[in-house]
Amino acid sequence: MKKAAFILLACSTGLVSMAQKQTSGNSLTAIKEQGLQQIQSKYGDYKQKALQIWEYAEVGYQEVKSSALLQKTLSDQGFKVEAGVAGIPTAFVATYGSGKPVIGILAEFDALPGLAQEAVAEKKPIAGKVAGHACGHHLFGTASVAAGIEIKKLIETNNFKGTIKVYGCPAEEGGSGKVYMVRAGLFNDVDAVIHWHPDNQNAVTMTSALANSSAKFRFYGVSAHAAASPEKGRSSLDAVEAMDYMVNMMREHVPQETRIHYVITNGGKAPNVIPDFAEVYYYVRHPKKEVVKAIFERVVKAANGAATGTETKMDYETIGGTHDLLLNTTLAQVAQKNLERVGGVTYTNQEKEFARKLQLTLGSTVPSIETSTSVKPLQTTPDAGGGSTDVGDVSYAVPTVGIRTATWVAGTPAHSWQAVACGGTEIGTKGMMVAAKTMLLTAIDLYADPNLIKLAATEFKKNKGDYQYKALLGDRKPALNYRD
Repeated sequence: MKKAAFILLACSTGLVSMAQKQTSGNSLTAIKEQGLQQIQSKYGDYKQKALQIWEYAEVGYQEVKSSALLQKTLSDQGFKVEAGVAGIPTAFVATYGSGKPVIGILAEFDALPGLAQEAVAEKKPIAGKVAGHACGHHLFGTASVAAGIEIKKLIETNNFKGTIKVYGCPAEEGGSGKVYMVRAGLFNDVDAVIHWHPDNQNAVTMTSALANSSAKFRFYGVSAHAAASPEKGRSSLDAVEAMDYMVNMMREHVPQETRIHYVITNGGKAPNVIPDFAEVYYYVRHPKKEVVKAIFERVVKAANGAATGTETKMDYETIGGTHDLLLNTTLAQVAQKNLERVGGVTYTNQEKEFARKLQLTLGSTVPSIETSTSVKPLQTTPDAGGGSTDVGDVSYAVPTVGIRTATWVAGTPAHSWQAVACGGTEIGTKGMMVAAKTMLLTAIDLYADPNLIKLAATEFKKNKGDYQYKALLGDRKPALNYRD
């Protein structure tokens, strides 16, 4: 951020003190403390809801029970809930209040396939379950709802004027749910968005995300007996393998920051039957959205070449596409102050024992479990990061800030059975409350000090430049069956 912006942000502290006198005779400090006490008093209730969603473990666009639970929680508290927005049955927007400023909070709740796990410190899949919350979205959605409810109470009691919106965002894991919500204009009237994500440490997000395009490539061949009449067959699996080979050769000739992943989702049913259908699911990522588009086009060329060479036919379905994350230092500084005020997570002796036992399964040098108790300093030099998120598209629509809190034992990677296990314990739900409290305090600051929103908007416009947002997934409808 430029020096002048830092000076303006410092001056905003004075506006906060002025706002204190305008808040029903109560100081801003007292309002924040009351909010923290109220949200903590509901810990048992929010823990129960989070663990219920952990049990549901519903994958993207199939989060019927999870979404309904969060919707009911909000409607019971007086929010007006609009369900099925942006053509997605499990998406919703819950609104309370009127007028400006309009603050949005993002809530996620989808699980990941293939990662069902008991809440124990050893690998122990749950029989009969097909998914698990290996990215902690059961905590994500619940904390966001909790923060939204406490903000609603402050508006209801006339401490602040404005509107709070909680966005129920399905299918972050590959389904790009928020992209459709942005495309539908659901963020057009919002002044700032706050979000968070489970992690193994406490920090404000000053790391961007990789832009991402994904698609399922489908090949259609001719079946025949693999031994008696192989000459009559045309193998769709051969086409998939040929495509994969060409893409793997292409890795040497793309920018080194590129990430390309694939899984063969259908390769035939029996070795003695030449498969007449095969499918491969691809992700293409890079820090720059323009590069993602160009590399994805090369992947399509490889698919076409594979079809030509194997005399099969090919089509593909775009599944998702997300932007990089547009960071906002103005909002990040506000969130950092509040995260430091809330502090980290303190483990009981029993939780420390669980943590140490789980760390033994990670197979490498891991940080001290005490990492959970501290807050990392604000990162001053942003980098591209290693993952992708549809929050990126939100960040190109409205100034956005995110935090990460320690809901997993130090060293635990996302998308692992260890993350699922932690999320089913109070290690997870304690970290969830750190996030809920920090988002609450950050929203309070934005309601109390309109100048912060103006500064964030100015930075947003500068960082976005003349770029005109366009969804990377084009005009396709939501891929509601992408997990089938």
